[in-house]
Amino acid sequence: MFKKAAVLLVILVTVPMLWFSIYDYRQAGPIAQENLRGLALSLTTAIENLAANDPSFKTLHAFHPVDVAYFALIDRRGVYRFHSNKDLIGIASDPESAGRTQLLARSETRVLLGTGERAYQFTSPVTVQGEPLALVLTLHTYQADAVIRRARLNATIVFGLVLAGWLLCAVLIRYARREESHKQELARREALAKLGEMGALLAHEIRNPLAGIKGFAQVIAAKPQEARNGPFAQSIVTEAVRLEALVNDLLTYASNEPSASGEFQLCDLLDHVLSLLEPEASAQGVEITRECTGGVSARANRDRVEQALLNLGRNALQAMPDGGMLRFTAEGQGRETVITVEDNGHGIADEHRPHVFEPFFTTKSRGTGLGLALCKKIVEGNGGSITLHSREGEGTRVILSLPAATHK
Repeated sequence: MFKKAAVLLVILVTVPMLWFSIYDYRQAGPIAQENLRGLALSLTTAIENLAANDPSFKTLHAFHPVDVAYFALIDRRGVYRFHSNKDLIGIASDPESAGRTQLLARSETRVLLGTGERAYQFTSPVTVQGEPLALVLTLHTYQADAVIRRARLNATIVFGLVLAGWLLCAVLIRYARREESHKQELARREALAKLGEMGALLAHEIRNPLAGIKGFAQVIAAKPQEARNGPFAQSIVTEAVRLEALVNDLLTYASNEPSASGEFQLCDLLDHVLSLLEPEASAQGVEITRECTGGVSARANRDRVEQALLNLGRNALQAMPDGGMLRFTAEGQGRETVITVEDNGHGIADEHRPHVFEPFFTTKSRGTGLGLALCKKIVEGNGGSITLHSREGEGTRVILSLPAATHK
């Protein structure tokens, strides 16, 4: 995201800057030409007035504007009637066309002087004492071309800034890629660490029930007819069920398959969950209640939601070994249905609350740390959210929000 935003920002800044610099540079030439043309027209008028007032052209010899390289008056025969260089007066401007009648028309061009300077030459017909003459006016272009030089400098600066901007963007993108690669490497190492923790947890959780199963099975195998082998067989079944539950939790948490959603009544689901929890709750002296507004329904995977509620209920029962109150409530809130599971058990310590939804985090001696993590994955996989509020010594409240059923 950062890379796309950086590239987009550079493009948005670069395009207007380049367009402006190119436009300014392309306009500089016509502007300089227009300035020279305006100056030439002004000087032409001045020279024509001076020549008309002084047929001897003496005042023209004293006329030396700084922008004028030279100027001359040529008659129809092509002979210089006046030239800034007095030595050329009376000489044909073009020996090959001497004596021919020249067509006098206004024109402008760039010429190369003998000094190597490129100058602006403006030719215009003038009338002096009733005689038509051609005024050839050659101007220095340094001042007028300053606008071109300034535009060229501005374009160079802009292109330099654009290049620097793109280089900076490339550096930032390279840095972002390295940072992203670094984060991915950290995530991979963290995943490997989690995998190691999971392996250690599985080794511990599986070794203990397997040892019990092995021991009880050996006793039964040695004396299959003894009466005490009945409880041993029951212990084997209990430990096998425990292993099966662990494997099922792991498979469910590792599964990435999308849940099959459907509409169902929450009151019916809560009644079913309470019936499953009731035997264990009665044995511990825990009273279970439920509050459900009639007609409240949700759209989710019913079996997965049931699994999440059972996990939350069993966690609550484990937090109340000496009895207590466990309450389930369900209500509709607009486009959501909210289920609350609340107990008055021993609660969760402050330092543990930020980690309760992390997989394999547990404070129980025989826990896998997958219960709440699995609940979170189930709820979020069905388009909902889950939050937990707890205070040590006062109890815990877990709130599940699920999409409400759509009624036509």
